[in-house]
Amino acid sequence: MPRFKYIAMDSKGAETEGVLDAENQSQAVSMIRSKGFFPTRVVELGGLGEKKKAAAQTSVQAQAQKKGLGKALNLKFGSGVKPKHLMVFTRQLATLVAAGMPLLRGLRILLKQEQRASMREAINGMGEAVESGSTFSEALSLYPKIFDKLFVNMVKAGEAGGVLEVVLERLAEFMEKSERIKNKVKSAMIYPIVVFVAAIGIVGFLMTNVIPKFQEIFKDLLGGRGLPPLTQFVIDISGFVKNQGFLIVGAVAGFVIGAKLWKRTTQGRYALDKMKLKVPLFGSLFVKTAVARFTRTLGTLMSSGVPVLQALNIVKETSGNEVVSKAIQQVHDAVKEGESMATPLEGAGVFPGMVVSMVDVGEETGALPEMLTRIADNYDDEVDSAVEGLTSVIEPIMIVFLAIIVGTIVIAMFVPLISIISNMSGSSGG
Repeated sequence: MPRFKYIAMDSKGAETEGVLDAENQSQAVSMIRSKGFFPTRVVELGGLGEKKKAAAQTSVQAQAQKKGLGKALNLKFGSGVKPKHLMVFTRQLATLVAAGMPLLRGLRILLKQEQRASMREAINGMGEAVESGSTFSEALSLYPKIFDKLFVNMVKAGEAGGVLEVVLERLAEFMEKSERIKNKVKSAMIYPIVVFVAAIGIVGFLMTNVIPKFQEIFKDLLGGRGLPPLTQFVIDISGFVKNQGFLIVGAVAGFVIGAKLWKRTTQGRYALDKMKLKVPLFGSLFVKTAVARFTRTLGTLMSSGVPVLQALNIVKETSGNEVVSKAIQQVHDAVKEGESMATPLEGAGVFPGMVVSMVDVGEETGALPEMLTRIADNYDDEVDSAVEGLTSVIEPIMIVFLAIIVGTIVIAMFVPLISIISNMSGSSGG
């Protein structure tokens, strides 16, 4: 009977390895899982599997040397592949593999129809790696700027469990839903940004072109008399904008550059992300989006067979928010000590009470992955409602904001004119 060497993880993420006898690799995987382990590699000793493993390692090294060793790969393939392009690739590959097509043939088909140069080179490199004996997850890891740890680890779990087509389907669904949420948040931000830019343009035109002309009229007609305080205030601002506009541009540019540099620091990134979750109007939307992303990512990883501690580490790195990442680290540390997820989730102060309660129920019933997916679906719906609500609230707010600014300028300019007209009428009457 063939002997298989395996590497697996227990429920706490600790790695173990051993050797067992089985009829084939599928039976070996089942035996490992019956022991409560999650297999990450199962190789037949002295057989084709071991040869393939050696060939895979040689292939990976050759690919790295060919592309210029790790960093060159990262630089070359880090740009040019957008999330939506990767989403389409994953969905197409999942469809082909689910239809029974061999992985290598599926990659060749996708290579023929791919038009983006960076993605073509990546697919071709992965195909060569798989053809030379590498596993698909090893081939994916050659391109870390395209396929993140979430993608690679899910594929690795799918390969170990013999359910690659299922994992690819889940990955495609996950990416589609993530992209949909991202687009909805962007759509909610577009309207206020457009109105704000328009307001700046209108006010800038009034300040630099219209108000100076009114100032000349007032100087001629008022004969040295003083202007109303509001009018004088607007004229002073106009003069500063016209004569010292470069200072405003410089201050704005300095603020933006300073914010970006500050965001590169750990403290700055954490402070900005915390501010993002508490900003008026948009804060609740960012919280709902973060919760949906966290629960869907963790649920997808766990349902694909990734051990919970490893899954939490991946989710922490892909959370997109330092506050949420810190909260996930606390959950990871608690689970590592044998505690439940619910208590540290509640203590983090980021996740709503309903999320904590549902996670607690999921742990008690042993259906945590399914419960996390339900939470994600629920918060996806809440994001939809929040976006619609924001759009309906922001429109009148921005219109009123613009009306107040322009209205203030108009009133400031016409108050002296009314006084001038009144004086002229009085003089002609006398």
